[in-house]
Amino acid sequence: MKTLKKIAFLTLATMSVLPTMGQDLLARQAPIDRKMKTVDSMALHRLIQTETLESPSADLYNEWSNKYAHKATTLPDSFRISLKDFCMPTSSRVLTSNFGARWGRQHKGLDVKVYIGDTIRAAFSGKIRIVRYEPRGYGKYVVIRHYNGLETIYGHMSAQLVEEEQEVRAGDPIGLGGNTGRSTGSHLHFETRLCGVALNPALMFDFKNQDVVDDYYMFRKSTYNRESAEATRLRGVGGIAVNGDLDIPETASNASEQNVSSKIGRSTRFHKVAKGETIYSIARKRGMTVDAICRLNHIRKNAHIRAGQILKYN
Repeated sequence: MKTLKKIAFLTLATMSVLPTMGQDLLARQAPIDRKMKTVDSMALHRLIQTETLESPSADLYNEWSNKYAHKATTLPDSFRISLKDFCMPTSSRVLTSNFGARWGRQHKGLDVKVYIGDTIRAAFSGKIRIVRYEPRGYGKYVVIRHYNGLETIYGHMSAQLVEEEQEVRAGDPIGLGGNTGRSTGSHLHFETRLCGVALNPALMFDFKNQDVVDDYYMFRKSTYNRESAEATRLRGVGGIAVNGDLDIPETASNASEQNVSSKIGRSTRFHKVAKGETIYSIARKRGMTVDAICRLNHIRKNAHIRAGQILKYN
């Protein structure tokens, strides 16, 4: 009987001590957990600081402003853009519109088919410069300045998930697919800009294969137009090569910039036929002769043209 009482007493004593021991263990572990969280956040902060210090964008841009989506400044004659540590902005592989001349005006980005609510992600690490709504243009859009020197624009979203001045990593969700602004259907309008000047995203991104084209893209003013047209032929909609508009700022004064501008002025443009239009009315509208329109498009004067057809003009 004494033995049973002794066992019962020891059992009760042990059970009363265990919660205290558990609390002591938790109390000792808590500071360690806090330290680990601090170490993680410090490591991330150091990584961001390192990227910022090594950022080519620091040498390209003299201004940080939330007032404008893009402002063209003088482009360097050449610039190496790192495409490492990227994320495709959407998992969609379907392009619906190319970069370049479209319906008599320049389309500054690629249109990618997405559905309302699809996740849109940051293409590279960087800092959010603009989060805004433009009802007659981009709709709900986001602009990111990346450490590699590029700025990317994501337009027509249904919602933005980030704030201005926020730092993001490649792959972070920044918005949801939508159909806001000047848009005729749900899609992502995606732009890549260098010094505010629109570059053809197809030079760097291959949406069909969900990959970038290389570890780096070497931008050169002297070869850009030819490379842009080839990129559209290889990775665009229907493989149609369209000359990209380098859109050199009016302040450009050196000979190489003027030479590129003159090449752009001679590029072929495209007209989308509207209902009721004829070859004659299009020729008048575009300031060309009927013969010139027909010669450029390899058609006869009495050829039947239909609404939605694309015709070349200079």
